[in-house]
Amino acid sequence: MFDARLRPLIDPPLARLATPLVRRGITATQVTLAGFALGALACLAIALGAFWIGLVLIALNRLADGLDGAIARQTERTDRGGYLDIVLDFFFYGGVPLAFALADPASNALAGSVLLASFYANGSAFLAFAIMAEKRGLSTDAQGQKSLFYLTGIAEGAETIALFGLMCVFPAAFPALAWGFAAVCFVSAGARAVLSARLLS
Repeated sequence: MFDARLRPLIDPPLARLATPLVRRGITATQVTLAGFALGALACLAIALGAFWIGLVLIALNRLADGLDGAIARQTERTDRGGYLDIVLDFFFYGGVPLAFALADPASNALAGSVLLASFYANGSAFLAFAIMAEKRGLSTDAQGQKSLFYLTGIAEGAETIALFGLMCVFPAAFPALAWGFAAVCFVSAGARAVLSARLLS
């Protein structure tokens, strides 16, 4: 919901950070893979109960996720890069709830499972429309220049990262946060499905 509004604010500083990396020959794919490694470490830290370390690593993962796109825009955007970016993002998004479930299975497993199911529903509605949009030659730059069609929704990246941050700061509140955000994601998935059906009719 807020991603498109945040884009004009975060793109210029990301572009400035990307410029010296481009000069050093660092590629967007390298940053994507490094960011995923940071995200995987964040999940490991959370699973082990080191929530503040997890929070820092999540922030670094998201910085890398913004930088890889900025580097690609200054060099060359590729299908492989776009594919890795979105797939590894989904791996990361799924890994965080799983990590909280592993940290405290008795308290978090059910809520984490429902949250993961809501991510699955929201992600499938998003990605399926992107495939159909590509077939029809549809495009949008509402979320900036992307490798695939980003259909807006109630629950997007900014909201999800804010949620993960709250979970790391208040780990005991994970069940309530997970149930609440799962409800938002299911509504977002439903809205995306209805909008997609209308756009494709």
